[in-house]
Amino acid sequence: MAIAACFFTASLTNSTNPKLINLHRSFHLSSSRHLHPRLSLPSPSPCPAYLGHHRYNDHRLPLFIPSSSGGDGGIHNHPPPNGGGGGGDSSDNNNQDGDGGSAEDKNREEAMMVLVEAKRSVESLPQDLAAAIRAGRIPGAVVSRFFELENSRFLRWLMKFDGFRERLLADDLFLAKVGMECGVGMFTKTAAEYERRRENFFNELEVVFADVVMAIIADFMLVFLPAPTVSLRSPLAGNAGPIAKFFHNCPDNAFQVALAGTSYSLLQRLGAIARNGAKLFVVGTTSSLVGTAVTNALINARKAVDKSSAGEVENVPILSTSVAYGVYMAVSSNLRYQILAGVVEQRILEPMLHQHKLMLGALCFAVRTGNTFLGSLLWVDYARLIGIQKANEEHKESTD
Repeated sequence: MAIAACFFTASLTNSTNPKLINLHRSFHLSSSRHLHPRLSLPSPSPCPAYLGHHRYNDHRLPLFIPSSSGGDGGIHNHPPPNGGGGGGDSSDNNNQDGDGGSAEDKNREEAMMVLVEAKRSVESLPQDLAAAIRAGRIPGAVVSRFFELENSRFLRWLMKFDGFRERLLADDLFLAKVGMECGVGMFTKTAAEYERRRENFFNELEVVFADVVMAIIADFMLVFLPAPTVSLRSPLAGNAGPIAKFFHNCPDNAFQVALAGTSYSLLQRLGAIARNGAKLFVVGTTSSLVGTAVTNALINARKAVDKSSAGEVENVPILSTSVAYGVYMAVSSNLRYQILAGVVEQRILEPMLHQHKLMLGALCFAVRTGNTFLGSLLWVDYARLIGIQKANEEHKESTD
């Protein structure tokens, strides 16, 4: 919340419109009806028209502005809206400020000011984003980031998908991290395949290709699912069950910083680990099931053509390997990637380096590469521990 407040005050002081600087300036419609900016926005109301066409007037109503020392220079140079080290959870008792206003009111005021500056109406935004603004669930920094992302044609298309929109609004390096993870995963998986196959690498390209594709899919989901988000989900229907409501209100990352006006209990954060773990179990089991099935099919085809290679390559146990990999992703990968995204990147690196994107990206790349290498080591140890893979010495003894 402090970062959002810094951004908001900085954007006010840097604005070229002097009427936005006056802290007691209010808005007035041409019909002389007053609209206090702390009121929720009915739809459809005169507000969209006012946001796009009406001017400010000098009738004075109090406009509560969150104050904080510092700032980062205005609307086009701000840290992530939910970034920041240290805190995160804002309790319900802390949602009231010293002037009697709530965090939701502040968020709504900030978002309205950004809309005025951009000459946009609430109705021009996606429905979930507009509903979040009316409810006061997101600060003005999130709306500013949405407008910045819209400047890119590709990102504007990508934000049509809810999952990408929520993650891009929370982290402007999200796509870069996806590219890092998939690129590193493709390279390390290909290197591992070459190390294991050596002279047979090019003769078994079909198997290598299937393994690498499934690894890339798994890497993408490992970045996508645990990534911190700006939650734009609308409330569930009243007849939804208590379990569905509980998981619906859990964050996407157990360690992510909560926005102003939002709080997550310890139980909800544990629920985020359980929910993502269940999803990653399905992803890991399915990807391994397809990968091992394709691998075994190609091995059997090769044995049928070349009888001399029948004893060289053994079939991979499909069911046990797939379930084991699903459990590994649900436990080890889930925890490692949640800590990486929610603690290391969002709470430590981004607050320190949010104005140095190149250095931040380089450190994220280094940390994610190290995490991938650690995951490979842990998988080998885990697979040998449960018996689905054998060390070379054990394999030679069994064949002798």
